[in-house]
Amino acid sequence: MADPRLIGIVGRKNAGKTTLLVALSAALARRGTRVATLKHGHHPAAADREGKDTWRHYHEGKAVKVLIESPGERVLFERTEEESDPFTLARRYLAEADVILIEGFKRFPIPKIEVHRKSLGQPPLITTDPDLPGPWVAVVTDDASLRVPCSVFRFSDTSWLQMLSSVALDGSLALSDAP
Repeated sequence: MADPRLIGIVGRKNAGKTTLLVALSAALARRGTRVATLKHGHHPAAADREGKDTWRHYHEGKAVKVLIESPGERVLFERTEEESDPFTLARRYLAEADVILIEGFKRFPIPKIEVHRKSLGQPPLITTDPDLPGPWVAVVTDDASLRVPCSVFRFSDTSWLQMLSSVALDGSLALSDAP
């Protein structure tokens, strides 16, 4: 099994982090790369519906873990005492992937791709939050005048996603090298 590579997708609220992650994931998958994703949420996930069997197992039955298996997919619900860091989660659940795209977890030393939208009226994180651990691999933006000390891809560029896919892999962190 190859050593999974980690790359983070960061940006301000409503900048398009999930949209970029999904596009990058699909582009990498088209290359034959086994992609896993990890997202940091600020609220409990609503992956199940009240009244469904698995919801009842977890909520009414107070099960520590609930695993549902169905044709073509498997979902695990697991209670935790505290949040884990992205490296622990990647090692425990996603180590069979070739690359793990991580949305959020911006305070961790994961190579970063930032999504920046000029229309949000805020400067990019790379220029305003020097305490965020890097390295910064790229910024994807609609701001034609943005200049930063890493690769910049414009949404208007031709083939920006294919180029970003290569830069992301080149700039990623091997899970075995993560803290």
